[in-house]
Amino acid sequence: MTRPHTERSDWRFYSRGGRREREQRERAETEKRKKKRGRGEERREEKRRREKRREEERREEKKREEKRRREKRREEERREEKKREEKRRREKRREEERREEKKREEKRREEKRREEKRREEKGRPF
Repeated sequence: MTRPHTERSDWRFYSRGGRREREQRERAETEKRKKKRGRGEERREEKRRREKRREEERREEKKREEKRRREKRREEERREEKKREEKRRREKRREEERREEKKREEKRREEKRREEKRREEKGRPF
């Protein structure tokens, strides 16, 4: 531990040694923990970690599955919308054609009437 240069500075804020000492201290602490814990505890902890990992993977898979389902549903809705749109367009076209046909029919009738009138007038003697 380094000592402060003056009495006024607080020695608690100084680091305890350099990197090598810190690493050594950490190694010693982990060794101590290992000895304390023992092999059984280590196995249990490993099991817990594996279970956690599995749980996380399950959650991720669920998320991916949900995403796929949503995407599928969206795609299906798009297809349905396209079909409906196409149906509307066809219906509009048919309606337009019917109107056109009616107009043509009306013109034909009108033409026939005119022709009939002309014939009548020609055939009528004065």
